[in-house]
Amino acid sequence: MADRIEIALKGDLGAFHLDVDLAVPMHGITALFGPSGCGKTSILRSVAGLNRMPGRIAVGSEIWQDDRHFVPTHKRSLGYVFQEASLFAHLSVRQNLTYGERRARADEKHVRFDDIVNLLGIAHLVDRSPANLSGGERQRVSIGRALLSQPRLLLMDEPLSALDRMAKDEILPYFEALHANLRIPILFVTHDIGEVERLADHLVLLREGRLVGSGPLNEVLSAPHSPLSARRDFAAVLPARVKRHDPDSIAVLDIVGRELLVVAKDMKAGETVRVRIAASDVSIAKSRPDATSMLNVLPARIIGIDALDDAEASIRLDIGVDLEAPIRARITRRSLEALSLSEGQDVFAQIKSVSLAASR
Repeated sequence: MADRIEIALKGDLGAFHLDVDLAVPMHGITALFGPSGCGKTSILRSVAGLNRMPGRIAVGSEIWQDDRHFVPTHKRSLGYVFQEASLFAHLSVRQNLTYGERRARADEKHVRFDDIVNLLGIAHLVDRSPANLSGGERQRVSIGRALLSQPRLLLMDEPLSALDRMAKDEILPYFEALHANLRIPILFVTHDIGEVERLADHLVLLREGRLVGSGPLNEVLSAPHSPLSARRDFAAVLPARVKRHDPDSIAVLDIVGRELLVVAKDMKAGETVRVRIAASDVSIAKSRPDATSMLNVLPARIIGIDALDDAEASIRLDIGVDLEAPIRARITRRSLEALSLSEGQDVFAQIKSVSLAASR
C-alpha cells in the first residue's frame, strides 16, 4: 500500500533467526524497541539492503525486495544515521552536508540546505572541521547529510546511544523539530524507553527475532499483555493540547475532553504536547478525596488487573478519554486486597505527577 512501509523477513543471519511480518505508517517516527539481540538493527540493515535475507520490503509503492528482485543499497532512496557520526574528516561541515546533497537528482530536491542547517541549529558550524565539533554537533551534521540526500525514508540506528546525558539532552529538541517540520518517515532503533516515549508515534516491539507488538505508541505500551507493563519505569504517553497557562506556572491540558494540570513554563494556548503518566505515580481511591495535595484526581473505571509478581499488581484504568489506551496504576497486592478492587469498578485515579514527554 502507498501509505505503508511493509517488512516481511524470515531467515538466518549466522546463529540468529529473524521472523517478522509488519506494516508501519509512511509518516512520523516508528521506534523499533527491544532488548539487545532482538533483531532491531538486523531489520534496519535489511531495509537498507545491507543484509540480504528472504522476504519482502516495500516503501509505499516502491518494492525494494521480493522473491523476484532485490534493489541494491545505492538505488534505495534512504538516508542512514549510525550510532557514531561517520563524517569525512578531510571535509568541512558544509562539504559533508553538500556531499549528501549531490547524491540527489535535481527533481528530487524538496529538502533545502538552508532549511536543514537552521532546523538542526548548525548554521554557525558550516565552516568548521568535524574534528572541532562536539559529539552532539557531529550527530546533527550526520543527520543533515542524510536528509540532504533527499531520502524517501530515514533510518536511524541508536543515534543517541554514543552521547552522554548532556549531549543527548542538547540534541533531543532537534529530533522533535525534525518530527514537527519534515514529512520523511523515520525508522528509529533504540533501547531507551525514554527516547520512545518522547519521540515515537508508532512502536514495534521485538523479542528474540520475533514481533511482540506493533501499533500506535500508547496502544502498544498499555496493551493488556505488553511486556513493557511489568517494567518498573512503565508510563502511559498521551497526546494533549494546552488550554491555558496560569501565572503560577501550572498549565491546563486537554486530553480528548479530560483536563490535566502540569507544572510547566512558557507554554502557549493551543500548543500540542504529549504527557507521560508513570504507573508508579498513580494511586487509587474508592471515593473522591476531601483534601489532597495532588492536582489531578480523575474519575476512572478499572478495565483490567494484571499480576506483576507476588507483591505488586498493575491496574488498567479508563479515565474517560476517547483513546484506545488506558493509563495504569502500580500498587501492592496488599492494597488491591484491602480495597477489594475488581474489574468494572468505578474509582478515582490520583495522579501524583504528570510530566511532559515532548512538545510539538
